[in-house]
Amino acid sequence: MQNGILINGPDDAEFTILLAHGAGGAMDSPSMTAAAEALAAIGFRVARFEFAYMAARRTSEGRKPPPRADKLIAEYGAAIERLGVSGPLIIGGKSMGGRVASMIADDLFAKGKIAGLICLGYPFHPPGKPEELRTKHLETLKTPALIVQGTRDVFGTRQEVQSYKMSNKIDLVWLEDGDHDLRPRKKISGFSLADHLASMAAAVKTWASPLAP
Repeated sequence: MQNGILINGPDDAEFTILLAHGAGGAMDSPSMTAAAEALAAIGFRVARFEFAYMAARRTSEGRKPPPRADKLIAEYGAAIERLGVSGPLIIGGKSMGGRVASMIADDLFAKGKIAGLICLGYPFHPPGKPEELRTKHLETLKTPALIVQGTRDVFGTRQEVQSYKMSNKIDLVWLEDGDHDLRPRKKISGFSLADHLASMAAAVKTWASPLAP
């Protein structure tokens, strides 16, 4: 760990990917670790960090709820500065972490600080509240972006998301029967979580290739 940041993958990778965690899982949660390891296995340098409210859960009693996503923007920016990459940087995260990254992406992209954005299980709406969309800024996004989503994600199923208006800069990859952690039911879909993580990583690699300077 360096400056509170977990690193997987080679130091000389063409791209570094900075990932933030979701609202309820730490940077070293099983789903975050599995995603980072899958990306590192195909050559990405993957960095993970924690927002302060999550880090506080490791040292204090009780569970502080996450702040609103917009209140975490400054912390994401600070993590980018701490990471201090010199090569192409892709920002993103799981669920809420990806949402926060998407809220700052255009400003950073316009300044040449990032090459793209990836979201693993984007929280398009709260579970059971499809009317409360979190997509307004995605309609005009100018940053090259990739969203990897399970088809039965309760934060946005394939059927729901196909009706949303989104920027043509956003590519969507659907993982059959995947939930919010991209996990499928093998008996139903025929796929394992390892299958889906490998597909996710391969999709990121294909998508990122044209972003190299």
